[in-house]
Amino acid sequence: MNLGQQLINGLVLGHAFALVAIGWTVLLGVARLVNFGHGQMYMVGAFMTWFAINGLHLPWLLAIPVAVITGMLIGFVLQRVMLQATLEQNLVSIMIMTLGFGYVMHGAAALIFGSTGQILETPLSVREITLGELWFSAQDLAIVIAAIAVFVVLKLVIDRTRVGRLVRMVAEDPKLAELAGIDVRRVYLGVFAFEGAAVAFAGAMVGPRTPILTSMGFDEVIMTFVVVVLGGIGSITGSYVAGIALGLFTALFGALVSPAYTTAAAFVVLIAVLVLRPGGLAAGNR
Repeated sequence: MNLGQQLINGLVLGHAFALVAIGWTVLLGVARLVNFGHGQMYMVGAFMTWFAINGLHLPWLLAIPVAVITGMLIGFVLQRVMLQATLEQNLVSIMIMTLGFGYVMHGAAALIFGSTGQILETPLSVREITLGELWFSAQDLAIVIAAIAVFVVLKLVIDRTRVGRLVRMVAEDPKLAELAGIDVRRVYLGVFAFEGAAVAFAGAMVGPRTPILTSMGFDEVIMTFVVVVLGGIGSITGSYVAGIALGLFTALFGALVSPAYTTAAAFVVLIAVLVLRPGGLAAGNR
């Protein structure tokens, strides 16, 4: 086993996990809700990027906004449909609706794009960078840079802007925020739209690393769940740390043991961490 190569693989995979999870992290931190259609939104983002490149003949950099806008619209529509359940904090109904919405997106994507899978190729994914015996693609480097940029910008927005202050107030106590004159409905709609945009962006960035399939969303939602819970519910910093930790663990475990058992092993680690540190790796640090 080439340890250096596995560390590079783990860092790239970790930043990919973190980038996919960031939308769900904000959703949990603000609305205290889960979206079990998150993985399918990621899948749609990857397919829309592929369609924009191969169907609309747009360059990759212009295909990314197409995917992001699509994800934003999906998130907005999803929250608009279940807005009343969100305001009532009816968790059972929300879980059922988001799970059903995920299956609807899965079926629609199979009908529109086919179920055989596609290859999302970009100018960066075909360029390899070598450092002695180590190698990675330019797409891998772009994923790392994009993930860091998204987390830094989001952290600054949440901590230092008026929008972030409103979001934090709704997260702490939505009823009190409503009494203070904040339009809680608009905040919820905005958070779901952001989630859709963020995960679609992740699909456009991470999708070129593997074949894109209509079934890929089910695996992604599992790993996203691990990252979000491991990092601490709603913690932006925690999700970044957890994503990198999970990526390194997955790469090393896959090389030393077997890739077939990485998901099961990840849940074992998650259970162990939550027993020792119930708040997650970055409890108390948003």
